[in-house]
Amino acid sequence: MFHSLRQPRVLAVTLAAAGILMVTMGIRQSFGLIVSPLNTSTGLGIATISFALALGQFAWGAIQPIAGAVADRYGPRGVLIAGILVLALGCALTPFATSGFALAVTLGLLASMGSGAGSFSVLIGAAAQRLPLESRGAASGVINAGGSFGQFVFAPILQKLIQSFGWMGALWAMAVATLAALPLVGKLTGPSHAADTAHGHGGASQDKGLGAAVREALADRSYLLLHAGFFTCGFHIAFLVTHLPGEIDLCGLPPSVASWSLAIIGLANIAGSLYAGGCIARYRSKHVLAAMYASRAVLIGAYLLMPRTEWAYYLFAAGLGVTWLATVPPTAAIVGKLFGTRYLATLFGLTLLSHQIGGFLGAWLGGLAVTRFGDFTWMWYADMVLAALAALANLPIKEAPVLRPAAQPA
Repeated sequence: MFHSLRQPRVLAVTLAAAGILMVTMGIRQSFGLIVSPLNTSTGLGIATISFALALGQFAWGAIQPIAGAVADRYGPRGVLIAGILVLALGCALTPFATSGFALAVTLGLLASMGSGAGSFSVLIGAAAQRLPLESRGAASGVINAGGSFGQFVFAPILQKLIQSFGWMGALWAMAVATLAALPLVGKLTGPSHAADTAHGHGGASQDKGLGAAVREALADRSYLLLHAGFFTCGFHIAFLVTHLPGEIDLCGLPPSVASWSLAIIGLANIAGSLYAGGCIARYRSKHVLAAMYASRAVLIGAYLLMPRTEWAYYLFAAGLGVTWLATVPPTAAIVGKLFGTRYLATLFGLTLLSHQIGGFLGAWLGGLAVTRFGDFTWMWYADMVLAALAALANLPIKEAPVLRPAAQPA
């Protein structure tokens, strides 16, 4: 499956991108662990903290097409360095936030925008422009697995740091850890060697500019359907990463169950991401996505019937992890098939913006639900319905390069 990554240059680019994502996603995806201690320390309230994290979900998505456009125009190096530094700054300043507004700025905007600038759109776009066509599917799976491995590593570490040094000391440690990604930027951002920079599979097409590429994409029905499915993915992930620790706390289980559940999600998604990367070359990506979203609806239904025990959460986490961020490789593959790699960072960034609008609602509404009703029951129902709708939305997608009449559907 991954024989196409054996060339030293290909492997170096892939692992550098995966390493950067390990840090930026691993830290960001573990922020839900500080909700309870932060609330206890500051008294800001779960709804206020949830809004800051929800704003962060949106900001992480909103920065992606902007960062992608800058990277497409000027190169990814400066974008990645700035993102890593801003993420570290957001983590370092959050302990000084004493109001909901300050928390929204530090944790909601700075940390999330920094993480977003060093995340999927720029990393996958940069890698795709530096890798041969036959390596991109497997590489996207490995890069995505890097983010999942980061969640597996950072969730238990952050929980242990919170227990040992408090949530403030833990965030300062995360700020220092973020800077470890800086040396990897140079490994990823060497000269571009990609042959296909325009439309579709290796076909040369006149580059009409970024604005024309964006307008063309937004007029394409398949691209919009992809956005609809990815919106639901964002709702699902943001709700869980923000509020799963709270759900576990409501069941009277210790905080370690939450941190290990998040770690298990990350570990399971390593396998899921690698498998998704391999599936891209063998199956239509839209069918892979439809199966993933449908499985989430089934899994949530099963969870609602399970007893709330420690091992039930670990099994639930393992099931969630298989598709957690494994939707990214097939989603990026469809964007690449439709529009090529020249503006992949921008166009995939717009898809991630849709993902994070769903993420904003998942994180924010989860906080409102537990404040209003005392639990997350209605959120689980909404998540299950949206997952089923996302599966259906992907089926009509046409996986053929646009404006390529001679090409056959993938």
